Amino acid sequence: MLKGNLIELRPVSRKDLDKLFQWANDELLTTLGSGSESALQNNNPKEAIESKYEQNLLSHNLWSDGIVFIVYTLATEEPIGKCDYRSLNPITRTAEIGIKIGEREYWGKGYGQDIIQTLLHHLFYTLNIHRVQLDTWSGNTQAIRLYEKAGFQHEGQLRKNEYVNGAYYDTVLMGLLREEFSEDPKLIKMRAFT
Repeated sequence: MLKGNLIELRPVSRKDLDKLFQWANDELLTTLGSGSESALQNNNPKEAIESKYEQNLLSHNLWSDGIVFIVYTLATEEPIGKCDYRSLNPITRTAEIGIKIGEREYWGKGYGQDIIQTLLHHLFYTLNIHRVQLDTWSGNTQAIRLYEKAGFQHEGQLRKNEYVNGAYYDTVLMGLLREEFSEDPKLIKMRAFT
C-alpha cells in the first residue's frame, strides 16, 4: 500500500466493488473523467464490474494492464476514489495515469494533489518510470489545473476530438518527466520514517 499525507492507495479488493459500481454509474463523474467516452461507460451493471475484477485476478499483466488503486483517507479509512497507471513501456520507461475522486465532499481539499504525488513517487522512484502522460478533455478545467499544479506540461491537443453534452472540445495531452517532478517536501519527510 502506498501512503501519502492524506491518503493511502490500496489494491482493489472485493469490498471495493460497491464503490466502483457507484462511481462508474455517476454521470457527472464519468463525464468529467472520460469526456466523449462517458456515453459508452455509463450504466454499467454491477456484474460487469465484478466480472472484470475476477478476470484481472486470473490474468492480470502488470505491463499492459497496470494497476488500479482504491484511494482511502488516512483520517477516516473511507474509500473516496480511485487512480491507476497503465500502458507501461519497459523500453521507453513510460506510463499513463488516471485519477477519479468519487466522493464530491473531498473535491478541492488537497486530496487530488496528494493522490498524484503519491502515485508519481511510486512510478518514478519504485518502478523507475521516466515519463508519465495523461489525456483529458478541455472542458475538465478542474483536472487540468490539478495536473498543472503537479508539474504536468501541455504537450499537445487534438482539436474538437471530444463531444460532450452537445458541444465539441479538444483532447488535452499532458506529460511529466522524472526530472521535472517536484515532490511535496512533507511527503519526502514522511517517507523517510516509514
